[in-house]
Amino acid sequence: MVFETREEADFALYEKRIDLSQTTCPNREQRANGINIYYGKASGLIEKAKSGCLQNHERGFAQSSGCSLNFYLSVRVGTIRGAATIFHAPVGCSSSALGYRELYRGVPVELGRPAEYDLHWMTTNLREKDVVYGAGDKLKRAIYEAQKRYNPKAIFILTSCTTGIIGEDIEGAVADVQPHVDARIVPVHCEGVRSRLVQTGYDAFWHAVLKYLVKKPEKKQTDLVNVASMLSYTWQDRLEIQRLLGKVGLRANLIPEFATVEQLQQLSEAAVTAPLCPTYTDYLSRGLEQEYGVPYFMYPPPMGITNTDEWLRQIGKYTGKSDEVEHLIEEEHKTWKPKMQAIRSEFDRIAAEKGSKVSVLGSLGQGRLLAQMPFFDELGLASPAAMSQDYDNLILEELEGVVSQVGDFDLLVNTFQAAEQSHITTNLDPDLTLTCPFQGGAYKRLKGATRIHALRGDPHPWSTQSGYAGAVAYGNFLLQALKSRAFQRTLKEKTKDSYREWWFKQSNPLYYMKKEV
Repeated sequence: MVFETREEADFALYEKRIDLSQTTCPNREQRANGINIYYGKASGLIEKAKSGCLQNHERGFAQSSGCSLNFYLSVRVGTIRGAATIFHAPVGCSSSALGYRELYRGVPVELGRPAEYDLHWMTTNLREKDVVYGAGDKLKRAIYEAQKRYNPKAIFILTSCTTGIIGEDIEGAVADVQPHVDARIVPVHCEGVRSRLVQTGYDAFWHAVLKYLVKKPEKKQTDLVNVASMLSYTWQDRLEIQRLLGKVGLRANLIPEFATVEQLQQLSEAAVTAPLCPTYTDYLSRGLEQEYGVPYFMYPPPMGITNTDEWLRQIGKYTGKSDEVEHLIEEEHKTWKPKMQAIRSEFDRIAAEKGSKVSVLGSLGQGRLLAQMPFFDELGLASPAAMSQDYDNLILEELEGVVSQVGDFDLLVNTFQAAEQSHITTNLDPDLTLTCPFQGGAYKRLKGATRIHALRGDPHPWSTQSGYAGAVAYGNFLLQALKSRAFQRTLKEKTKDSYREWWFKQSNPLYYMKKEV
């Protein structure tokens, strides 16, 4: 097929059918022209993306990067109940699973954490000899050992940079072993070197789930809603989603954390797939519709009052619950809207004292960018700029909608580059800056600073961000961070600066970006 413009070619690329005959998905750079470096107006990024001129660039200096295996899969797949995970990797690639084991154990059983929960994972501990001669036999032995130790219903194999570089025949090993073990073997190609965008890890996982685990539906469950959630949505978000859907007679199939293998197998039986993060859910949603006719919508996520209203209405449309949803929205508004108005009134009072709106700078993933910019606007906050870990054309239409709603803003696309984040924070000097646990670099300032999200293991009500309870909880969280600056003052007084003054005098945070493709 011949395309007259680059835009048409790019659109066809990421809209084409998901090919489950392949071992894995294309990466986000191939699939949706993904990038991880940009600074300028959001409208400028949109214009470049639509014209097909958006390009990725190298950094001459980088502090860190995202790993598809370690950042995403090692902390998610291991929680699936009835499954075991094998890291086909050097031992260090599995190290983060240790910390998250303890993090998840911090969730009280009374809040719904499975009482007998534990992580079942192993590593093949690849060494120099394995790199030279291959480690297919080592992987086979690990699969047999996982079956013997845990008797799981599924065994996930997570690949690594090492297996990708040496070209390990994962599918060959699986084909040899599968007839001799009861568990369904699910190879996930999440080599960190294959993509600069961690979303490729999301897609690789969902490709494997669709290819190896999801079954043809025995029946359609008209009250079942697939809700795939990010690691950065907390346990309280999970409870809020269950509460809202339960009030209209619907059940949330929450995946992947703490889901059972059966829940993944039954994804095809749901009435609809609803997003908490559109960029995270995209590949799964498209695959379920393509293979099994499960409808989906991509936007909006349920953050803020207005977006939660629309999220519920979309679900109501696909489940035949529109009347019940409207009644729910009316009922919830009576409880939560006065509380939201009280928070906004306090922000307005502070704005009146300072003579301008309270400004906030958020460090966001793609999905959170789409969700939080309208939420900040709902609170009466100004957002002169935002940061996103990366960008791809899957959210192009939605980003246009956000710009139309809240106005244009500066956008820094930046994957875990703390110096770039610190640069834009220092030069814009917002009243409130937000960061994530993986990024850092912007806390040393006298004005308000706080985290942009908690992690799944945070069980406290004030960590909620989704739904109506989340709108109020996070609004109060931001208000508290704006007012309470004792921690910032202590850091400013007691710690050395992370960067020298010359860095902040540069006109562009992308000082180290190479101009060549």
